[in-house]
Amino acid sequence: MNPNNINKQINITQVGEGNVQNNIFSSLPPQLETNPFTPPQPREGGLFGREEELAELHKLLQSGKNVCVVSGMGGVGKTGLVREYANLTECTSFFTGGVYYIDARDRQNMAAEIIALTEWKFKAPLPANLSTQQQVNACWQAWKGQTENVLLILDDVSGLADNIKTYLPPKDLVSMRLLMTSRETPDKRIAEKLELQVLSEDAAVELLASIIGQSRINQEPEQAKLLCYELGYLPLALELVAYYLDDEDYQDLSLLKMRGKLQEKVKHPSLSPEQVPGGIEAQRGLQAAFDLSWDELKPEAKHLACVLGAFAASPIHWGFVTAIYQQLQGESFSEDNLKDRWLKSLRKLHLVIPVGENIYNLHLLIHDYFSEHLKQHSDYDQIKQVYCDVFVDVASNVNQSSNLETFNLIEPHLKNMIAWSANNGNIEFAYSLNGLALLYQSQGRYNDAEPLYLQSLDIRKCQLGTDHLDVASSFNNLALLYNYQGRYSKAKPLFIQSLEIYKYQLDADHPNVATSLNNLAGLYFYQKQYSEAEPLFLQSLEIRKYKLGNNHPDVATSLNNLALLYESQKRYNEAEPLYLQSLEIYKNQLDPEYLNIASTLNNLAALYQSQKRYSEAEPLYLRSLEIRKFQLGDDHPDVAISLNNLGGLYKNQGRHGEIEPLVLQSLEVLKYKLGAEHPCVVISLNNLAGLYKSQKRYNEAEPLYLQSLEIRKRQLGADHPDVVSSINNLVFLYEAQGKYLEAENLVQQILAIYQKKLGHQHPNTQNAELTVKGLHIQNFLHCNTETLGYILQTLAQQANLPVLNNETALTLLEMMESNPELLSSIREYLQQQTEASDDDT
Repeated sequence: MNPNNINKQINITQVGEGNVQNNIFSSLPPQLETNPFTPPQPREGGLFGREEELAELHKLLQSGKNVCVVSGMGGVGKTGLVREYANLTECTSFFTGGVYYIDARDRQNMAAEIIALTEWKFKAPLPANLSTQQQVNACWQAWKGQTENVLLILDDVSGLADNIKTYLPPKDLVSMRLLMTSRETPDKRIAEKLELQVLSEDAAVELLASIIGQSRINQEPEQAKLLCYELGYLPLALELVAYYLDDEDYQDLSLLKMRGKLQEKVKHPSLSPEQVPGGIEAQRGLQAAFDLSWDELKPEAKHLACVLGAFAASPIHWGFVTAIYQQLQGESFSEDNLKDRWLKSLRKLHLVIPVGENIYNLHLLIHDYFSEHLKQHSDYDQIKQVYCDVFVDVASNVNQSSNLETFNLIEPHLKNMIAWSANNGNIEFAYSLNGLALLYQSQGRYNDAEPLYLQSLDIRKCQLGTDHLDVASSFNNLALLYNYQGRYSKAKPLFIQSLEIYKYQLDADHPNVATSLNNLAGLYFYQKQYSEAEPLFLQSLEIRKYKLGNNHPDVATSLNNLALLYESQKRYNEAEPLYLQSLEIYKNQLDPEYLNIASTLNNLAALYQSQKRYSEAEPLYLRSLEIRKFQLGDDHPDVAISLNNLGGLYKNQGRHGEIEPLVLQSLEVLKYKLGAEHPCVVISLNNLAGLYKSQKRYNEAEPLYLQSLEIRKRQLGADHPDVVSSINNLVFLYEAQGKYLEAENLVQQILAIYQKKLGHQHPNTQNAELTVKGLHIQNFLHCNTETLGYILQTLAQQANLPVLNNETALTLLEMMESNPELLSSIREYLQQQTEASDDDT
C-alpha cells in the first residue's frame, strides 16, 4: 500500500445501539466555519463615555507586565469594554498574531481555558500524564514559538486570589498579553490593573438617549439625570431600563413615572443584599431593573426564561429549546408562539441576545437571575428532567464529524446534564456518557473520552448484564478508541468480547456479527498480521452476501476491505478484480455521485499507482476528486485527501511543478477541519516534507518531519510502528545531508524499539544493528576523510597492494589495531558494500 496515500483504510465502524431516539441534530448547522475563539462583536452603537478607559487599556497592554485585569462590579461594563477594544483597529494592528476570546465561566477554571485554546491553536492535545500545572507550563512553552504579538482575553474570571499566580504566563513570554475581566481586584505585583468605575452622568444620559431617543431626554432632562443616578450609572441597568422604555407599550411613559416604578422595586424587601437572587453582587438599581423587566413578562415568557436558565452559561442553539418544549407541551406545542411571541418578548427587553443564526446568549448576570427563578418555579423538576432527556437524545445521536465550533456549542450543555445526573446509574445516563465520549473522540481528545466510555460500560454491565448487546456495543466503541491510538493489546480482547456477545445473542450470520468480524480483521490489518485478518474479512464478506445479497452496498464495502488487504501484500492481481467488483455494485445500487464510489475509485487509483500504471490512475483520482467536490464542497477533508493523493501521483511522474500547491492546499484544509493531530494530517506533513527533501530543500523538510514525529509520539506512544516510520524519514533526510551522527542516533532509537518489541533475533532488529554500524563508519569516514585516505594509501604502498578498492581496504583495515570496535564496524560495512556491488569505493 502506497504510504503517501491517505484514506486507504479498512472500514471499521461502530455497531448500532438500541434505544436511539429522534435525532434533533437535523436542526443544527452542519458546518460552522468561523474561529470559535473570535471575539464577539461589540455593543451595537458603540460604548459611551469609555474613550479614556480604552486608551488606558491599550497603553497597559503595550508595556509593563504581560497580564492585565479589568475589574469592577457586576454590570459595570467590563465585558463591553474588552469586546469593544478587541475590535478596534489599534488592537488588531498591534496584536498581529491574533486576538482570542473565551467566556471563562464556560469551563471549569482558568487552567482549562488556557489548555483548550492552546490545543485548538496548535492542533496538538497535551500529553495525558501531565499534571494541570505541567499542562499549563507546556501551553506557555508552545506560545513562545509565536513571534507576533498575541492577545488572549478571558472574560469573567473568578478565583483570582486562589490560583492566578500559578497559571500566569511567564515573564519571558514577551509576545503574549493576557487580558482578564473579573469582579475581583488582582494583586498589583502580578498584573496591571484597570479598575472600571460606573459611567459619568453625561455618558449615562447619552447611553439612555441612544436607545429611547434624545427627544425624550430633552423633555425631562433633570428626570433623566435622576433616573441614571438611581440606576447607579451601571450600563447593564441603564440598557435594561432603556429597552423597557423603548417598548411600544411604554413609549409614552414619562421618565418621572419610570423612576416611580423603580423606587417601588428598590423598596421591596427582596432587594436586601442577603437575598439577591443568584448571589448577584450588584447595586439595588441593577436588581430593580432586573425585577422590573421580569414583571413585564407574561407567564409564558417567564417560563421560557426559566427553561433558558436550565442551560449552561454558554450560547444556546434554538433547536435544543424547541426539543425541550416539544416534550413539555406535546401536541399543544406551537413553534410560532414560542419564538415569535415569548422569545420576542425576552429579546425586546434585551434579556436574550442573538449571537448567530438560531443561536442566543444571555448576559451572565441575567443567566444567574433566570436560574434562580427556575429553582423557585413550580415546574422545576419537570423542566430539569426534560432538559436531561433531551440531552440524552443529543448524546445518543452525537455527530462524530462535528467541528470545533459545533463541539463548543454542544459540550457545555452536555456537561451540565451529566453533572445533574452524576449519581444516576440508569441506562439513559450511560448513553449520555457514551455520546459525550464520541464527541471527545471526534475532536482527538482521547484521554477525555476513555473514562466516559469506561463509566458507560460499567453502568451497562451492572444494569443489563455482561452479555447484553449494548455491552457488546460499549466493548466495540472502547476497542475502536484503543485501535485508533495504536493500543492494539488493549483493543484486541475488547473486540473479541464484543464478537462473542454478538454471536451468543444473535445468529452467527447476523449482520452485526459481520461488522464485528470486520472490525477485528481491521485490527489485525493495522498490525500487519495479514494471515489473521484475511479469514475474518472473508467470513464477514460471506455473511453479508448470504444475509444481504451479492449486490448490497455492504458487500461492496467488504470487497473493498479485502482488496486493501491484498494490495498491502502486493497481491495486485487479486486486489484489482475486487475493487472493480466493488465499484460495479456501488454504481448499480447507488447514485453515480455517491461518496463510497469516490473512495473505491481512490483506492483503485492507488493500486494502479503502486504498479506504476500512472496513466490509468490519474483519471480515477480526478473522478474521485470531482465527486467529492460536488458532494462535499471544495474545503471538505475528503477533497483535501484527494488533492494529496493526486499530488503523490504527480511526484511519481516527476511533475514537480504541480505537486506543491496541491499538497499545501490539502494540508491547510485537513489541519483546519480535522486538527493537526489527525493521522491524515500527519501523512500530509510527511508528504510535503518528502517533496522538499527530493528538491533538496532540507531546511524546510526537517521541521515538518519533526512535527510529524512529535504528533505520533504523543498520540500513539514512543514505540508505535508509525513512530518508527517517522524516525526513518528523518534518518533518510539526515543521510542525504551527510549528517551521519544524527542519523545514527535515530537508528539507535529504532534499534531499542525493535529489541524491546521484537527481540534480538528478529530480522528487523538485526538489520537495524547493521544500519547503526554502517552509519557509524559513514560518520567516521565523513569526519576523517583526509586522515583515513592518507593512512590507507600509505599502508597500500608499504604492502605493495593494488589501487584501493573494497578488497584492498578490508586487507588494510586488518592491519589497523588501534580501534578494534571501530575496525569491526568498518569491516562489516565494507563487506556489505563488496557483496552489494563490484564498484570501487
